[in-house]
Amino acid sequence: MKKSLLLIVMIGGSLWTTAQEVTGLLGAFPPELALLQKSMESKSDTIIQNIHFIKGMLNGKAVVLAQTGIGKVNAAITTTLMIEHFNPHEILFSGIAGGIDSELAPGDIVIATRAAYHDYGSLTDTGMVYGPTRNAVSGQLNPLFFDCDSNLVTKALIAVGKLKLERVNREKGAEMPVVKKGTIVTGDTFVSSAVVTERLRNRLHAAATEMEGAAIAQTCYQQNIPFLIIRSLSDKANNKARGDMMHFYEIAARNAAMLVMGIVGEL
Repeated sequence: MKKSLLLIVMIGGSLWTTAQEVTGLLGAFPPELALLQKSMESKSDTIIQNIHFIKGMLNGKAVVLAQTGIGKVNAAITTTLMIEHFNPHEILFSGIAGGIDSELAPGDIVIATRAAYHDYGSLTDTGMVYGPTRNAVSGQLNPLFFDCDSNLVTKALIAVGKLKLERVNREKGAEMPVVKKGTIVTGDTFVSSAVVTERLRNRLHAAATEMEGAAIAQTCYQQNIPFLIIRSLSDKANNKARGDMMHFYEIAARNAAMLVMGIVGEL
Protein backbone atom coordinates (compact mmCIF):
# COMPACT_ATOMS: atom_id res chain seq x y z
CA MET A 1 0.00 0.00 0.00
CA LYS A 2 1.41 3.41 -0.95
CA LYS A 3 2.08 5.68 2.02
CA SER A 4 1.61 9.44 1.85
CA LEU A 5 4.26 11.74 3.28
CA LEU A 6 3.23 14.66 5.48
CA LEU A 7 5.95 17.25 6.05
CA ILE A 8 5.62 19.27 9.26
CA VAL A 9 7.81 22.30 9.90
CA MET A 10 7.68 24.97 12.57
CA ILE A 11 7.83 28.38 10.86
CA GLY A 12 8.06 31.42 13.10
CA GLY A 13 5.99 29.74 15.81
CA SER A 14 3.31 28.64 13.33
CA LEU A 15 2.77 25.04 12.37
CA TRP A 16 3.33 24.59 8.64
CA THR A 17 2.35 21.39 6.89
CA THR A 18 2.27 20.39 3.27
CA ALA A 19 -1.42 19.63 3.80
CA GLN A 20 -2.12 23.22 4.87
CA GLU A 21 -4.21 25.33 2.53
CA VAL A 22 -2.16 28.08 0.90
CA THR A 23 -3.58 31.39 -0.33
CA GLY A 24 -2.00 32.95 -3.42
CA LEU A 25 -1.43 36.72 -3.37
CA LEU A 26 -0.67 38.63 -6.57
CA GLY A 27 0.01 42.21 -7.57
CA ALA A 28 1.26 43.77 -10.78
CA PHE A 29 4.16 45.93 -9.57
CA PRO A 30 6.18 46.51 -6.37
CA PRO A 31 4.09 49.21 -4.59
CA GLU A 32 1.07 46.90 -4.76
CA LEU A 33 2.96 44.18 -2.88
CA ALA A 34 5.20 46.15 -0.52
CA LEU A 35 2.87 46.16 2.50
CA LEU A 36 1.93 42.50 2.04
CA GLN A 37 5.57 41.42 1.78
CA LYS A 38 6.57 43.54 4.78
CA SER A 39 3.77 42.05 6.88
CA MET A 40 4.64 38.43 6.07
CA GLU A 41 6.57 36.35 8.61
CA SER A 42 9.00 33.46 8.19
CA LYS A 43 9.52 34.17 4.51
CA SER A 44 11.30 31.89 2.07
CA ASP A 45 12.07 32.65 -1.57
CA THR A 46 11.68 30.48 -4.64
CA ILE A 47 12.62 31.42 -8.21
CA ILE A 48 10.61 29.64 -10.92
CA GLN A 49 11.17 30.52 -14.58
CA ASN A 50 12.82 33.77 -13.41
CA ILE A 51 9.71 34.74 -11.39
CA HIS A 52 10.18 35.41 -7.68
CA PHE A 53 7.72 33.69 -5.33
CA ILE A 54 7.74 34.37 -1.57
CA LYS A 55 6.19 31.83 0.76
CA GLY A 56 5.40 32.67 4.38
CA MET A 57 2.77 33.42 6.99
CA LEU A 58 0.32 36.33 6.99
CA ASN A 59 -2.25 36.80 9.74
CA GLY A 60 -1.54 33.24 10.84
CA LYS A 61 -2.28 31.82 7.38
CA ALA A 62 0.07 30.23 4.85
CA VAL A 63 0.47 32.42 1.77
CA VAL A 64 2.58 32.64 -1.35
CA LEU A 65 3.13 36.05 -2.95
CA ALA A 66 4.33 37.04 -6.42
CA GLN A 67 4.59 40.04 -8.70
CA THR A 68 2.92 39.43 -12.04
CA GLY A 69 4.25 42.38 -13.96
CA ILE A 70 1.95 44.62 -15.98
CA GLY A 71 -0.40 43.26 -18.63
CA LYS A 72 -2.52 40.22 -19.35
CA VAL A 73 0.15 37.81 -20.60
CA ASN A 74 2.46 38.49 -17.65
CA ALA A 75 -0.45 38.03 -15.26
CA ALA A 76 -1.50 34.72 -16.82
CA ILE A 77 2.06 33.35 -16.79
CA THR A 78 2.63 34.11 -13.10
CA THR A 79 -0.81 32.83 -12.11
CA THR A 80 -0.25 29.58 -13.99
CA LEU A 81 3.13 29.00 -12.37
CA MET A 82 1.68 29.75 -8.94
CA ILE A 83 -1.12 27.23 -9.45
CA GLU A 84 1.23 24.58 -10.82
CA HIS A 85 3.92 24.84 -8.14
CA PHE A 86 2.04 25.95 -5.00
CA ASN A 87 -1.50 24.61 -5.50
CA PRO A 88 -3.22 27.57 -3.82
CA HIS A 89 -6.68 27.06 -2.36
CA GLU A 90 -7.65 30.54 -3.61
CA ILE A 91 -5.96 33.50 -5.29
CA LEU A 92 -6.34 37.16 -4.31
CA PHE A 93 -5.14 39.92 -6.62
CA SER A 94 -4.81 43.50 -5.37
CA GLY A 95 -3.60 46.76 -6.80
CA ILE A 96 -4.59 50.04 -8.39
CA ALA A 97 -7.06 50.79 -11.18
CA GLY A 98 -8.75 53.57 -13.09
CA GLY A 99 -12.21 54.46 -11.88
CA ILE A 100 -15.22 54.24 -14.16
CA ASP A 101 -18.08 54.37 -11.68
CA SER A 102 -18.99 58.08 -11.56
CA GLU A 103 -19.72 57.83 -7.82
CA LEU A 104 -16.14 56.76 -7.02
CA ALA A 105 -13.05 58.93 -6.59
CA PRO A 106 -9.31 58.22 -6.45
CA GLY A 107 -8.55 56.26 -3.30
CA ASP A 108 -11.90 54.45 -3.25
CA ILE A 109 -11.94 50.65 -3.49
CA VAL A 110 -13.78 48.21 -5.75
CA ILE A 111 -14.33 44.62 -4.61
CA ALA A 112 -14.84 42.80 -7.89
CA THR A 113 -17.91 40.63 -8.26
CA ARG A 114 -16.84 39.74 -11.80
CA ALA A 115 -14.16 40.52 -14.37
CA ALA A 116 -14.17 40.82 -18.16
CA TYR A 117 -11.90 41.87 -21.01
CA HIS A 118 -12.61 45.22 -22.66
CA ASP A 119 -10.23 44.53 -25.56
CA TYR A 120 -11.29 41.02 -26.61
CA GLY A 121 -13.76 40.49 -29.45
CA SER A 122 -14.21 42.14 -32.84
CA LEU A 123 -13.07 45.65 -33.72
CA THR A 124 -15.42 47.11 -36.31
CA ASP A 125 -16.01 50.48 -37.94
CA THR A 126 -18.58 51.22 -35.27
CA GLY A 127 -16.37 50.19 -32.37
CA MET A 128 -15.66 47.15 -30.22
CA VAL A 129 -17.97 44.15 -30.18
CA TYR A 130 -17.13 42.32 -26.97
CA GLY A 131 -16.94 38.55 -27.08
CA PRO A 132 -16.01 35.63 -24.82
CA THR A 133 -12.67 33.83 -24.83
CA ARG A 134 -12.44 30.10 -25.51
CA ASN A 135 -10.92 27.32 -23.42
CA ALA A 136 -8.08 25.99 -25.58
CA VAL A 137 -8.32 22.49 -24.10
CA SER A 138 -12.07 21.87 -24.10
CA GLY A 139 -12.85 24.12 -27.05
CA GLN A 140 -15.80 25.51 -25.09
CA LEU A 141 -16.55 29.22 -24.89
CA ASN A 142 -15.79 30.84 -21.57
CA PRO A 143 -18.29 33.26 -20.06
CA LEU A 144 -17.96 36.88 -21.09
CA PHE A 145 -17.81 37.77 -17.39
CA PHE A 146 -15.80 35.67 -14.95
CA ASP A 147 -17.54 35.64 -11.57
CA CYS A 148 -15.36 36.14 -8.50
CA ASP A 149 -15.88 33.60 -5.73
CA SER A 150 -18.97 34.68 -3.75
CA ASN A 151 -17.53 33.41 -0.47
CA LEU A 152 -14.41 35.54 -0.95
CA VAL A 153 -16.56 38.57 -1.79
CA THR A 154 -18.47 38.02 1.46
CA LYS A 155 -15.25 37.74 3.45
CA ALA A 156 -14.01 40.95 1.84
CA LEU A 157 -17.15 42.78 2.98
CA ILE A 158 -16.71 41.40 6.50
CA ALA A 159 -13.07 42.49 6.50
CA VAL A 160 -14.00 46.03 5.42
CA GLY A 161 -16.13 46.41 8.54
CA LYS A 162 -13.15 45.55 10.75
CA LEU A 163 -10.45 47.60 9.02
CA LYS A 164 -9.27 51.13 9.54
CA LEU A 165 -8.19 52.18 6.06
CA GLU A 166 -6.00 55.21 5.44
CA ARG A 167 -7.71 58.50 4.73
CA VAL A 168 -7.21 59.91 1.24
CA ASN A 169 -6.11 63.54 0.83
CA ARG A 170 -8.40 65.15 -1.74
CA GLU A 171 -9.39 68.72 -2.61
CA LYS A 172 -11.97 68.77 0.21
CA GLY A 173 -9.49 67.37 2.74
CA ALA A 174 -8.70 63.91 4.11
CA GLU A 175 -11.58 61.51 3.47
CA MET A 176 -12.20 57.86 4.23
CA PRO A 177 -12.28 55.72 1.07
CA VAL A 178 -15.60 54.38 -0.15
CA VAL A 179 -15.71 50.61 -0.73
CA LYS A 180 -18.12 49.20 -3.32
CA LYS A 181 -18.72 45.95 -5.16
CA GLY A 182 -18.61 46.07 -8.94
CA THR A 183 -17.41 44.82 -12.30
CA ILE A 184 -13.75 45.25 -13.18
CA VAL A 185 -12.65 45.23 -16.83
CA THR A 186 -9.20 44.46 -18.19
CA GLY A 187 -7.22 45.38 -21.28
CA ASP A 188 -3.63 45.90 -22.38
CA THR A 189 -4.16 49.65 -22.48
CA PHE A 190 -3.94 52.42 -19.91
CA VAL A 191 -7.32 54.15 -20.19
CA SER A 192 -7.19 57.96 -20.02
CA SER A 193 -10.30 58.94 -21.96
CA ALA A 194 -13.70 60.10 -20.73
CA VAL A 195 -15.21 58.80 -23.98
CA VAL A 196 -13.82 55.30 -23.39
CA THR A 197 -14.85 55.25 -19.73
CA GLU A 198 -18.40 56.14 -20.70
CA ARG A 199 -18.45 53.28 -23.21
CA LEU A 200 -17.10 50.80 -20.64
CA ARG A 201 -19.62 52.01 -18.08
CA ASN A 202 -22.57 51.79 -20.45
CA ARG A 203 -21.72 48.60 -22.33
CA LEU A 204 -19.91 46.49 -19.72
CA HIS A 205 -21.34 48.14 -16.57
CA ALA A 206 -17.76 48.55 -15.36
CA ALA A 207 -16.77 50.18 -12.09
CA ALA A 208 -13.01 50.15 -12.76
CA THR A 209 -10.49 49.31 -15.45
CA GLU A 210 -7.01 47.82 -15.20
CA MET A 211 -4.57 45.56 -17.07
CA GLU A 212 -4.38 42.15 -15.35
CA GLY A 213 -7.54 41.07 -13.52
CA ALA A 214 -9.49 39.25 -16.23
CA ALA A 215 -6.41 37.28 -17.29
CA ILE A 216 -6.03 36.03 -13.72
CA ALA A 217 -9.77 35.40 -13.58
CA GLN A 218 -9.73 33.34 -16.79
CA THR A 219 -6.74 31.31 -15.63
CA CYS A 220 -8.38 30.58 -12.28
CA TYR A 221 -11.75 29.84 -13.91
CA GLN A 222 -10.24 27.28 -16.28
CA GLN A 223 -8.25 25.68 -13.44
CA ASN A 224 -11.17 25.72 -10.95
CA ILE A 225 -9.40 27.97 -8.44
CA PRO A 226 -11.54 30.45 -6.41
CA PHE A 227 -10.35 34.02 -6.97
CA LEU A 228 -11.03 37.60 -5.99
CA ILE A 229 -9.81 40.92 -7.38
CA ILE A 230 -9.42 43.99 -5.16
CA ARG A 231 -8.68 47.34 -6.78
CA SER A 232 -8.15 50.74 -5.21
CA LEU A 233 -8.58 53.64 -7.62
CA SER A 234 -5.54 55.74 -8.47
CA ASP A 235 -7.42 57.88 -11.00
CA LYS A 236 -10.71 58.25 -12.89
CA ALA A 237 -9.41 56.95 -16.25
CA ASN A 238 -9.96 60.36 -17.85
CA ASN A 239 -7.61 62.93 -19.36
CA LYS A 240 -6.15 63.59 -15.89
CA ALA A 241 -5.41 59.91 -15.30
CA ARG A 242 -1.61 60.03 -15.58
CA GLY A 243 -1.23 62.90 -13.14
CA ASP A 244 -3.78 61.53 -10.68
CA MET A 245 -2.16 58.09 -10.77
CA MET A 246 1.21 59.52 -9.74
CA HIS A 247 -0.47 61.36 -6.86
CA PHE A 248 -2.73 58.61 -5.52
CA TYR A 249 -1.11 55.29 -6.45
CA GLU A 250 0.84 54.77 -3.22
CA ILE A 251 -2.09 55.20 -0.83
CA ALA A 252 -4.36 53.30 -3.23
CA ALA A 253 -1.94 50.37 -3.32
CA ARG A 254 -1.60 50.35 0.48
CA ASN A 255 -5.34 50.40 1.11
CA ALA A 256 -5.93 47.59 -1.38
CA ALA A 257 -3.21 45.55 0.34
CA MET A 258 -4.72 46.27 3.76
CA LEU A 259 -8.03 44.88 2.57
CA VAL A 260 -6.31 41.76 1.24
CA MET A 261 -4.65 41.25 4.62
CA GLY A 262 -8.04 41.57 6.24
CA ILE A 263 -9.50 38.97 3.89
CA VAL A 264 -6.65 36.55 4.66
CA GLY A 265 -7.48 36.97 8.33
CA GLU A 266 -11.06 35.88 7.60
CA LEU A 267 -10.09 32.71 5.73
